[in-house]
Amino acid sequence: MKPDSKTATRLSQKHILSVDVEDYFQVEAFADQVSRETWDQYPSRVSANCRRLLDLFERYQATATFFVLGWVAERFPALVREIHDRGHELACHSFWHRRVYRLTPEEFRQDTLAARRAIEQAAGVRVQGYRAPTWSITSQSLWALEILAEEGFRYDSSIYPIHHDLYGVPGGERYPYIHRCPGGATLWEFPPTTARLGHANIPAAGGGYLRLFPLFFTNWVFRQYEQNGKPLVVYLHPWEIDPEQPRMAAGLRSRFRHYTNLHRTHERLEKLLQNYAFESFRDHLGRHAEEIPAEQKALKPQAGRQVIHA
Repeated sequence: MKPDSKTATRLSQKHILSVDVEDYFQVEAFADQVSRETWDQYPSRVSANCRRLLDLFERYQATATFFVLGWVAERFPALVREIHDRGHELACHSFWHRRVYRLTPEEFRQDTLAARRAIEQAAGVRVQGYRAPTWSITSQSLWALEILAEEGFRYDSSIYPIHHDLYGVPGGERYPYIHRCPGGATLWEFPPTTARLGHANIPAAGGGYLRLFPLFFTNWVFRQYEQNGKPLVVYLHPWEIDPEQPRMAAGLRSRFRHYTNLHRTHERLEKLLQNYAFESFRDHLGRHAEEIPAEQKALKPQAGRQVIHA
């Protein structure tokens, strides 16, 4: 049976699918309870959960970018190779999952290089993309983008244009754009998906927001992006399709953010894969390498904030 015209139109536009490869005990929500020195003491579930995602993506012919934690790549190189061998892109998610704005520029550089080295050694491919843990490239740490450009990264996907207690750059561009560093280097920036409601950006279509908001809201956001001819960036974590994972002792807010609706993630993700077409950042850039986005807005100037000029 051929798809109807609406379905064919949806599937003709490709969106971007991404996975932040980290284990359930490595997330920011539990950082105060779980020290990095004890990570090896927890039973890992990241490989099994990643392979479930790989099988699901294969079923719907979706290609994704896997932003891999260097710690994971160093301990599970076979997983990293499998992700690559099954046609997906490998990118960097830091080594130790520390917030960028808590690091010095040199600490950030060394952490990033260590992570990229671990990923590249595992799979034998060049890593060109970066995503900060906890979306922690903010107005206070925009210097990190220049370091990424200096080290040869082609794109970043770390700047969330929302208000949040841990991250966010309110006033940031909602769609992909080219960031021009003070030193003259350039870097593609791919913000995660937001919906515009009134004068505010609302996070959508990724992580906890995919779990918390009803599916009709997510589909509405997809329609808004498609009407504007823009790619939507979906992201999730392997532990989000694992409702049976061990429960960690943490505060109420952390447990709410991490555990709410885990049992719904797989079903919602599968419905998105059924209804929309997805590709990796690598493949998207391969098709649009020479394009300059028609709309390249800057961050709204505010006191103490560096302005991104696109």
